[in-house]
Amino acid sequence: MTATNQRAEEMRLRYLTEAIETSTPASRLTMLLDALEMDLARADRAFVDGSNPKTVSDLLIHAQEIILALRDTLDTSAWEPAGQIGSLYDHFYSELVRSNLEKDRARAAEVASHVATLAAAWRAAARSVEKTSVESGAIG
Repeated sequence: MTATNQRAEEMRLRYLTEAIETSTPASRLTMLLDALEMDLARADRAFVDGSNPKTVSDLLIHAQEIILALRDTLDTSAWEPAGQIGSLYDHFYSELVRSNLEKDRARAAEVASHVATLAAAWRAAARSVEKTSVESGAIG
């Protein structure tokens, strides 16, 4: 890697870090969901293209890590449905592990379908929270 490319990569990483650190919790949630959906879509394309199995594995492992992060941020003491959503995340995680071990595209695709539905609901909730915060003067 040239010094120019290395500097550009350092600047990109700094920008991403600052964007994450200064974002609202709702924005961080949507960033995680975006990354999760992107990993699952890329894994599906890699399955179809017959890409290197390591590429598929790496993408599914990263998706698993995101699911664990999402699960670990749920506060079951503050919100009753959090436990049920946590169980759903556990199911997604185990299905992606099995998909990766068995090289089962259909299993990963089914998780991606359910994640898309859940992500749409989370995004709607995040927009609602941020809109309410702006209207009340809490942010913005």
